Amino acid sequence: MIGEHRLLLEPREVPLGGVRGMNVLRALPHRNLPTIGAWCFLDRFGPADTKMRVEPHPHIGLQTVTWPLVGEIRHRDSLGSDADLRRGQLNLMTAGNGISHSEYSIGETPVPLDALQFWVVLPESSRHGAAGFERHTELPGLTLPATEGADADATVVLGEFAGTRSPATVHTPIVGAEIVLPAGSRVRVPLRSDWEHALMLVEGDAVVAEHPLALNDLLYLGDSRDGVEVSSENGALLFLLGGEPFESEIVMWWNFAGRTHDEIAEARADWEAASARFGEVAGHDVRIPAPPLPDVRLMPRGRKL
Repeated sequence: MIGEHRLLLEPREVPLGGVRGMNVLRALPHRNLPTIGAWCFLDRFGPADTKMRVEPHPHIGLQTVTWPLVGEIRHRDSLGSDADLRRGQLNLMTAGNGISHSEYSIGETPVPLDALQFWVVLPESSRHGAAGFERHTELPGLTLPATEGADADATVVLGEFAGTRSPATVHTPIVGAEIVLPAGSRVRVPLRSDWEHALMLVEGDAVVAEHPLALNDLLYLGDSRDGVEVSSENGALLFLLGGEPFESEIVMWWNFAGRTHDEIAEARADWEAASARFGEVAGHDVRIPAPPLPDVRLMPRGRKL
């Protein structure tokens, strides 16, 4: 039983360097909380003026969810997908048993760029399945009635929120939604009491469950709530993530999500051997090499809450 929580997960700065040449803020995984629902990873890259060049690299066992805030990102993958992405649109890539992809900013000079990058771990029933890619240029929205001030607007990016469902493919009960609060508003955000949830402050100011958030804070709420009060003095953009607590512990290393050390080691060896498992991304003559494995066996990340 998880129960109600009000745990602040402050992001940490991670220098990516190399081909990306940029820093990111990483809010998830947290040392005490490897997953929130099936969400297992959350980075914010930006806001910054940058020339982003993420060369081909592999994934297994997860979905990547790219949610741009400013700028455009070009996605190419080993399935032959080639798609530009901009504000209000969703790129969803399902790795399954193996895929590789690249991400570039548009143009040859530094440009304003800001985005949220999530990973969603796949359950046993689909993590060894076929890879896939979806691009959704129209996503459903809804209004959250205000108890003070003007109503808030929400966009359902992934899963289901307040009776509205995203068209994107999901493999576990899950929610990912952007919420925009006008200045001076207060709303009650509806939640499923059998799911766990967290809210991230992306822009502006907000108080969630009587807890003031700083920019990029992620407030973990646990489960057993049917709603949470959110208010903003000057206006806010937040991202809600959550879902049914994930079925099992996972082993995450580099770009892989598995269940055991041996699975991760096999995937690394396949990538380094240029195995057909990960295919090729057209238009590239370089790719990111895998880092060396640690000297100890990789162990599942356990929940400490």
